Amino acid sequence: MAFAHRGLAGWATSVRAWSIWELPSWLVAVIVLVVAAHAAAIAFAASLLSIRPHDLEVFGTLLACSAATVELRRKQGDSAGVNNDVYGVWELAVAILLPPAYALVAPILPVALTQWRIRRGVPYRRIYSASSVGLSFGAASATFHLLAGPVRGIPSSPLRELALLAIILLSGSVKTALNKVLIMMAIKGSDPSAPVMQDIFGREALYNGLAELCIGTLLTFSVSRNIFLAPVALPVLVLLQRSLNHAQLLSDSRTDPKTGLLNARTWEREATAEVARAVRARVALAVAVLDIDWFKVVNDTFGHLFGDEVLKEIAHCLPGVLREYDSAGRFGGEEFVLLLPHTRAVDAFRIADRIRDHISGLSLRAPDGQAVQVTVSVGVAALDAGSRRELGELLSAADAAMYRAKRDGRNQVQMISTTRGLSAVGAPTASGGDVFSGAPAKPSAWDVLPRDKSRTAGDTDEVAARV
Repeated sequence: MAFAHRGLAGWATSVRAWSIWELPSWLVAVIVLVVAAHAAAIAFAASLLSIRPHDLEVFGTLLACSAATVELRRKQGDSAGVNNDVYGVWELAVAILLPPAYALVAPILPVALTQWRIRRGVPYRRIYSASSVGLSFGAASATFHLLAGPVRGIPSSPLRELALLAIILLSGSVKTALNKVLIMMAIKGSDPSAPVMQDIFGREALYNGLAELCIGTLLTFSVSRNIFLAPVALPVLVLLQRSLNHAQLLSDSRTDPKTGLLNARTWEREATAEVARAVRARVALAVAVLDIDWFKVVNDTFGHLFGDEVLKEIAHCLPGVLREYDSAGRFGGEEFVLLLPHTRAVDAFRIADRIRDHISGLSLRAPDGQAVQVTVSVGVAALDAGSRRELGELLSAADAAMYRAKRDGRNQVQMISTTRGLSAVGAPTASGGDVFSGAPAKPSAWDVLPRDKSRTAGDTDEVAARV
């Protein structure tokens, strides 16, 4: 009895240590509800199922092809976050050709093989993924069999085939919509700052989803006439998987692996084009440079792993504070850069100060549980409408403004405008002073920089650093 009691206590302790309990309580309830609904749907559909040898043959063939797809993908690896795969091609054929019970259980095998053969993921995420995909394909199967029943009674004709095609596409759309909602809810619930919209609803994601639906439809029609055509689709799926990997590699080449923001090269290329466009169209624009205050002290005190967490937290909060058409990048070390198109100097300053205030209010905990406040110094350079500047000049001016913010006490914003000079603006004082108040403005970098465009970026940096 005592042994059983100790075993039960150990099991309870192990359960309490599961990472799922770190999620918000409402999200835990959603995960449990989805998994329970999936299990209940399987039980209900199985009670209505009449097993036929032909159905088992089709199901076994499609599952074998799905397993082969997992093996073909194994050497390519599996990234964290929103994963792109092509297993849905086989699962759509299962949903259309077989009763809903088969569609509900079909996603379990590829998810289990992915966990075993490709990458060990967090168990509750794998289980939730299998349940959400299973429910989605179960809904697609139910939709097809409900709508296709009357059509199947029509004599064979082009109109009948067209109607069946439309129903398959509709059923696939039902699956896609339901699955995206369930996955997006889980991701945003666990990490509200995650850029899930681009991963799920971006142009590349929608295009690949459409390609998967079309190939799945072709496979369904082929298998319905000859089951041995299923393996013939494997090379096509390999090409589709490579296209998904290409999109992922393209995204990885644009982003900083530690923060998920644009890397320096990508941000600078896009910002250069945007500055040239602003000069040509005679519209306002601004850039900002953010530097974490005392970051070396943070690293030396709490360790570099905590320093990495600080970088990630700041990077995750930026998209929520910026506008949709702004862009943020990591320039290296503890420095970030912002591009603010169609933004006047005064508005750029307000955006920068809002970011500074938001970062200073982040709730950060060191590994030992100690609360840590992190602040940033921000330099802003504004290109007023009608001015002619290049990105290198703007960055040099913003950098000079940022260093002045460092010298004047940190945790503040300083701004340079092409027409207004260097404006010293600090954080709100303890006495509640106006955020726009501060020390008298020193000469602007624009006043000491020569207007000759032949001056190199390195010369610009050298002069601006002395302002």
